Amino acid sequence: MRFNRILLSTTLVVVALVVQVSILARLQLPGAVPDLLLLVVVGLSLVYGHVSGALIGFGAGLLVDLAPPADHAAGRYALVLCVIGYLVGLAKPENGQLRSATGPMVMVVVAAAGSTLLYAGVGALVGDTAARHVGLVSLLITAVVYDLLLAPFTVPLIMALARRAENDPLAESPGTGTDVASGFMANGTGLRIGEQRGVLRMKAARNRAARAGRIKGVKRL
Repeated sequence: MRFNRILLSTTLVVVALVVQVSILARLQLPGAVPDLLLLVVVGLSLVYGHVSGALIGFGAGLLVDLAPPADHAAGRYALVLCVIGYLVGLAKPENGQLRSATGPMVMVVVAAAGSTLLYAGVGALVGDTAARHVGLVSLLITAVVYDLLLAPFTVPLIMALARRAENDPLAESPGTGTDVASGFMANGTGLRIGEQRGVLRMKAARNRAARAGRIKGVKRL
């Protein structure tokens, strides 16, 4: 993995972990907790591929296992996110372009459902039956709904940041509309402001030149 990739992945994972532990986990929502770390793993895996996705997922899951207030065996969520990162990374387009937001959103649904089922399955193997008492169906539905609602505000941004860190040519032309992450960044975050300012400056310069020409008595054609 390149240095930029490692730095960006580590930063996003740490920030997501802090937000999830300090904010999302305290919302007291019914059922599951919105999994911001899962969305980070999904977004990075769609850009970096299955190998990097598995490594990022393992590291992110291990942090969750060790971060307080962890109430499960260490390595359990690391295994879950490692598998999810690998499988999502396999769906990375060969040409690197995502022409529709449908693909990432489908991967979010699959990842949310898969991580919940896999986490409950691993827990059953080690004797943790908490999912049975809470209700696996309720956890599954709420996990998918919460992550799907949070995904449009996080996954495209994460993918765009990952491409910029990689110096991906797709990230250099966000206004072309060929890639869903680049298009979201251009249309949804106001990155066209710089271009608009340049046009205004050119018009102002032309107006000043015209006024100077009239003062000097130069007849402009």
